[in-house]
Amino acid sequence: MALTAPSSSSSSTLLARVRQNDPEAWSRLCRIYAPSIYGWCRRAGLQDSDALDVGQEVFRTVARRIAAYRRTAPGDSFRGWLWGITRNKLKEHFRARPEAEASGGSAAARRLHELPEPPLEDSADVRVLGPQAALVRRVLAVIREDFDPQTFQAFWRTTVDEQPAPQVAAELNITPGAVRQAKHRVLRRLREELSELL
Repeated sequence: MALTAPSSSSSSTLLARVRQNDPEAWSRLCRIYAPSIYGWCRRAGLQDSDALDVGQEVFRTVARRIAAYRRTAPGDSFRGWLWGITRNKLKEHFRARPEAEASGGSAAARRLHELPEPPLEDSADVRVLGPQAALVRRVLAVIREDFDPQTFQAFWRTTVDEQPAPQVAAELNITPGAVRQAKHRVLRRLREELSELL
């Protein structure tokens, strides 16, 4: 049984498709990054509804500015750019709502300033530690839809479960070469997506 590659509609990077206003790409981008934005807002002291509102403002700004986004320096990342937008929207939120500032006082402002910059990692390894692990898991969940279930299972079993290719091949009734090829296809796609996002 041959393992299938991702569809041609998913061959370009996610950000390139977002720039082309591809609705599916926008949906994927939101599924990948909305949890991070929400988490940043909650750590800044926002209530659930305010965190969701700020998140919407972040994505509105991304929609307006995505065409201009470029990685110009080695440490630049989409995640860092997104954090900068989120941080600005948090500041706007606190300035526009004096009652939020009053209830949180200087403690809320201090929490905002204490939020760490997102770590700069360029690893696409599935076993990345720290805050990047959640992002990698979300990207994997999104790109999983682009692969035949058997292809993704061969990748998962060899990469994440660290099972030898011959064992996975026997379980899936395919050749060890097909297992290695599946692993390579999914990892290549994961690296493509993460190359712009991290």
